[in-house]
Amino acid sequence: MAPFKPNRVVVIGTGAVGTTTAYTLLLRKRMPELVLIDVNHQKALGEALDMNHGMPFVGGVKLWAGTYEDCREADIIIVTAGASQKPGETRIDLLRKNISIFKDIIQKITKYNQHAILLIATNPVDILAYATLKISGFDRRRVIGSGTVLDSARFRYLIGKHKEIDPRSIHGQIIGEHGDSELPVWSLANVAGIDLGFDEAERKEIFEDTKNAAYEIIDAKGSTSYAIALALDRIVASILNNEGSVLNVSTLLNNYNGVSDVFLGAPCVVDRSGVREVLDLPLSEEEQSLFQQSADKLKSEITKLEL
Repeated sequence: MAPFKPNRVVVIGTGAVGTTTAYTLLLRKRMPELVLIDVNHQKALGEALDMNHGMPFVGGVKLWAGTYEDCREADIIIVTAGASQKPGETRIDLLRKNISIFKDIIQKITKYNQHAILLIATNPVDILAYATLKISGFDRRRVIGSGTVLDSARFRYLIGKHKEIDPRSIHGQIIGEHGDSELPVWSLANVAGIDLGFDEAERKEIFEDTKNAAYEIIDAKGSTSYAIALALDRIVASILNNEGSVLNVSTLLNNYNGVSDVFLGAPCVVDRSGVREVLDLPLSEEEQSLFQQSADKLKSEITKLEL
C-alpha cells in the first residue's frame, strides 16, 4: 500500500498577492501543507512565522518558508512573483520585466517537479502562462492562468450593484485578455435566465468600471490583493476537490472561436487534471470580432519573445 501523501500547495512570491493568497488558503484550510518561497527568503520566513502564530485559532495546516526543492511534492504551484504593476502602467508594460524572472522561476520548479499544476497569477498573466507552457514542457492542461476569473467577478459585482441583486445570482462573464482588450459577453449575461435589460450607456459604464477596476485600486492603495486571492483560492478548490467547476481561467486555445496558440480567458471545466475542457461560447458577431482582436494583440507581443 502506497504511503499517504498530503496535498501540498506552493506559493512563489510573497508580495501582496502571494501573501494574501496564502492567508486565504490557510483560513479556508484548502490543503494540509502550504509552502512559501521568495527570492527574499527572510520575507518568506517572516510571513510564514506571522501566519503560524495564528495556528491556535485555525489549525490543520503545516506552513513553512521553503526552497524550490519543496516543490518536489507539490500538487499545485502558484506563481505570483515578479514586478508589480505601478500606477499608470499597463499589464503589457510589465512583460519586459517579468519574462526573464519567469524563465528562472520555471526552470527551478521543473528541476524538482514535472507533475504539478502550475497556476500563474503574475501579469501579464496570459502571456506569462503561455511562456510557462513553453519553458516547462508541461501538458497544456496543467498550465493555467488566473485569466478572467477575477474580471468576471468584478463584472458580476457591478451588475449586481446596479440591479440590487446578490452578485452570486448574476450570470455574466468576461473573456479574452486579462487586460485592456478583454470583452464582456453581454449576449449571454442574465439573472435567472432573464435578460438584464441594460441600455447601451449602462452597459458601457459597467464594462468600463470592470476593465479599469485594477487601475483604480492600484492608484488608491498601490496593488490589488484580496479579490485576486479569493479568485486563486476558488481555482485551487476546484482542482484539489476535483469539482469540475466552470471558471474563466486562461488556457491554451485550439481553434476556439477561430483562435489558436494563445492563452486567453474562457469558460473551462477545472478539475484534478487541470483544464479538462474548454466550453464553446455562442458569441455574437461583434463579440467574435473583439475576441479575435484580443488574441491578435497578445500574439503580437508573444512573437517578440524568445521562447
